[in-house]
Amino acid sequence: MTVPYKAIGWTPFKRVFDSYVIIGIIAYLIVFALASLIFTPHITLPILLVRATGTAAMLMLHIILCIGPLCRLNNRFLPMLYNRRHMGVVCFFLALAHGAAAIWVYHSGSGMNPILSVFASDTGSTISSFPFQTFGALALLILFLLAATSHDFWLRNLTPPAWKTIHMFIYIAYAALVVHVVTGVMQSERHLGYSLILLTGVGIVVSLHLVSGVKEFVADFHRRTNSEGDYVETVSVNAIPNNQARIVTLHGERVAIFRYGDRISAVSNVCPHQNGPLGEGRVIKGCITCPWHGFQFRPEDGQAPHPHQESIPTFEVRIRDGKVWVNHKPRLPGTPVDPARIPPE
Repeated sequence: MTVPYKAIGWTPFKRVFDSYVIIGIIAYLIVFALASLIFTPHITLPILLVRATGTAAMLMLHIILCIGPLCRLNNRFLPMLYNRRHMGVVCFFLALAHGAAAIWVYHSGSGMNPILSVFASDTGSTISSFPFQTFGALALLILFLLAATSHDFWLRNLTPPAWKTIHMFIYIAYAALVVHVVTGVMQSERHLGYSLILLTGVGIVVSLHLVSGVKEFVADFHRRTNSEGDYVETVSVNAIPNNQARIVTLHGERVAIFRYGDRISAVSNVCPHQNGPLGEGRVIKGCITCPWHGFQFRPEDGQAPHPHQESIPTFEVRIRDGKVWVNHKPRLPGTPVDPARIPPE
């Protein structure tokens, strides 16, 4: 391993955020327990523990999956995105508590190993005996993988593309949990309340992803098609706020065009830390600052300030008739490129 491990450092904001998450979970568990005792007074404590931890984990997973598209629709949700990995770890421990409680309740009384009993009992082919526990075990295994690799140590060693690919497995875990809950409820509950609530959550998650995806598609579609050689016309200079950027797509690659003072520079929109959208950040003290975790890069050469070594690709730019033209061929990360000067009006 060439990247040293560094312990997690909790900033004051992260402490406050994590406190709210823990308080929210405790409040949910208390409310769920009280409601269960009111509507199902004969429920046993073990069964209550299984249901409370399971629904809490599922609710947390829905929130996690909604954060990404919500940030695309409104940047006020970005603070949640910065700490989404913390929520993922909490979600895993809730799911682990649910799985342990379920094994204790339903499989500890047999002579077979309790864990083996989970899979041995999942042998049916009908709805009433559908192997829903196997899907739950698959989801728990994936959630463990994501929680175990959530630290930046693994992000750097696995490289951002590989790390991102692994963490996309969360959608497989989500699909497995939907099957696990729906088929499990159909086997043990007379009413379909849990299934209907879950399907409502699925609808919200899918709808948010579709809406944010359409928004991104429209933004990509509104790019200029005029070109001369390797240069492509993009946005007008006046459309770029000072110390901010406009994001365009050139030959399939997202490019952030920054205006800072009377200068224009273009860099890759992808932060090498966690693939964050640099174009949604700002130029602070002469450096592009990623909105996700504050990584910084100089706009004129894409290099992180000393002593950091990260760098991003840069693009040649020029200004003509108030429009920004960008060479669609990226320069190597950290390559200096002279910024275009905005002519005085």
